[in-house]
Amino acid sequence: MLIFNKKKKKQLSNDSMENGVHMITAAAPNSIISEQFKTIRTNIQFSNADKTYKSLMMTSSFASEGKSTVAANLAVTFAKQGLKTLLVDADMRRPTINATFSIANPKGLTNYLTDRDFDINEAIYETSNDNLYVMPSGPVPPNPAELLNSKRMDALIDSLEKQLDLVIYDAPPVLSVTDAQVLSTKVDGTILVVRQNIAEKEAVRRTIDLLKHVKANIIGTLLNDVETSGNTGYYGYYGYYGKDDKEVRKQGR
Repeated sequence: MLIFNKKKKKQLSNDSMENGVHMITAAAPNSIISEQFKTIRTNIQFSNADKTYKSLMMTSSFASEGKSTVAANLAVTFAKQGLKTLLVDADMRRPTINATFSIANPKGLTNYLTDRDFDINEAIYETSNDNLYVMPSGPVPPNPAELLNSKRMDALIDSLEKQLDLVIYDAPPVLSVTDAQVLSTKVDGTILVVRQNIAEKEAVRRTIDLLKHVKANIIGTLLNDVETSGNTGYYGYYGYYGKDDKEVRKQGR
């Protein structure tokens, strides 16, 4: 049994749920941080020479590590390249897309998964960014993991991949609920977001073990909010490490 450091439990921030995440790639496309996201996009695209990723999942060990911010900004970056991109809020317990894209009382993923007569087009919203579409999570269901593990979810993933160039799923943290493990088995690749001074070594190790246990394809780790000698902007430095990079192995020790 793994025992994490006994620290005082912090109350989860609801800021991203209430105010959305900061879309720096849309607001300041030529900033240093936006350029770093472009580099991450390139690294993802060239991480597998034999296959083009059609679906990606962003997750973390715990909340407040920046996975929703990464998912949204990467989605913008891929869309700006001309790829028809859909960002899906698969974090049904702590959704952020509603606030980020100012969608009031949205219908979304749970509506489709629980109502066989629901038209999926009612859950997909255009944004002010060309080629970028979003799907909110919808009403909070009592059984998110079961919905994500349903055949209806499998059919949705398959349909979206056929109609879009890329689908990015913003999933819950791995150590909080089983949702991310379930979804990781259905997408082409999983990216683990690790935030410096927030993520704990044992937590990251346990997260990787859980994802590997379900045979998730972890294509890389994104380390954010890294302290550097220079001023790199509001979020700090974003570094992407492929699955064979030594830094990823270091995180998993």
